[in-house]
Amino acid sequence: MTTPPAVPAPAAHHRILLVEDDAGDALLVTELLADTSLDCTLVWHKTLADACFELSTRSADCVLLDLHLPDAAGPAAVGEIQRADPNTAVIVLTGLAEGQAGAEALATGAQDYLVKGKVEPELLQRAVRYAVQRKQAERAGADLQAGRLRAQENARLERGLLPRPLLTTAAVTATSRYLPGRESALLGGDFLDVVQTDDGRVHAVIGDVSGHGPDAAALGVCLRIAWRALTLGGHRGPELLRLLERMLVAERSHPDLFTTCTLLTLDFAASRATVHLAGHHEPLLTAGGATRPVEARHGVALGIAPGLDHWPATILDLPERGTLTLYTDGLIEGHAGPGGRRLGPEGLLGLLARTPSSGPDAHLDALIGQVRDLNDERHTDDLAVLRLDWDTGAGGGAVPGDGSAGAAAGGGGR
Repeated sequence: MTTPPAVPAPAAHHRILLVEDDAGDALLVTELLADTSLDCTLVWHKTLADACFELSTRSADCVLLDLHLPDAAGPAAVGEIQRADPNTAVIVLTGLAEGQAGAEALATGAQDYLVKGKVEPELLQRAVRYAVQRKQAERAGADLQAGRLRAQENARLERGLLPRPLLTTAAVTATSRYLPGRESALLGGDFLDVVQTDDGRVHAVIGDVSGHGPDAAALGVCLRIAWRALTLGGHRGPELLRLLERMLVAERSHPDLFTTCTLLTLDFAASRATVHLAGHHEPLLTAGGATRPVEARHGVALGIAPGLDHWPATILDLPERGTLTLYTDGLIEGHAGPGGRRLGPEGLLGLLARTPSSGPDAHLDALIGQVRDLNDERHTDDLAVLRLDWDTGAGGGAVPGDGSAGAAAGGGGR
């Protein structure tokens, strides 16, 4: 069987902007380009201001820039072009006695320079192609470096927002998922944490900082770390929330920023849980094959009315075996399919009832997958879910003074 000859890829079309105030030199460049095999469109401007305005409205692949213009002189003109269009390649046109100016232009960011009067069609063609390729390589390198810096930033935020749970009992597992709403981001303003104190009680928090982006994420990190330190230091309930609110007010970048959160304490020795809601949704309790919202009393979100201190406690009887699921708005505020109807808490309960339970990790993945499918990937809000499973009936319960090790902390944030 004969292999057909490869069809060469079509040559790229280049949009070239000439910045030259001398009509004779401009005509020379036009004729040189006509004698090349470049597929190009040439646009001519006589001043740097006109060229920059052109680039601000329509990009060019390459700019041929004279260094002696009515409104600019010297290599500084290269910087003006780059500020107008950072993605365009720049080739400087110099005079016969301006070799030093060409070198200086390269130092300021130009991709190449050509000496007027010594340019042949083949040299001009090669210079344009190489300059465009160099600029593309520079952009790719800059994007790669930006990606590395973003990954490092997100890694630091991840350690702050999604820490490893501090659990010392094998009777409890903590499983979490995290999905930021900001495109290309890894983390947003939601936060969660789980710790077990020396008395055997398990404490959990989930919170949602208003807004998106690095400011919200940084505030979330601050509040999460403060919660862990204060909880391990013995602060509980309204006192803990009061201190978190003071931290929020002191650290927030704008007075309108606020935070909703849920505090949860599981006391397995007494078979009860204590819930404090600060403007947040009720947790979901799964036991005996059924899931229902916890009927908890509501308090005000942190930062809405500093000093009000209204965070009533709700006491909940705990079954020997069960699951508590805490989540942020992003899980329920999306669309529930075509149309404008939102999923809401009731829709979430329906999804939970229809989602097969094949382990905490698979269950959360399936649940979030269904939420995103219903929302047709129109995901705009940060989403965090924390699931706590326990089984105290097999002799491994979390009792005061329990020092058993090996708690599972399945499924770190995604």
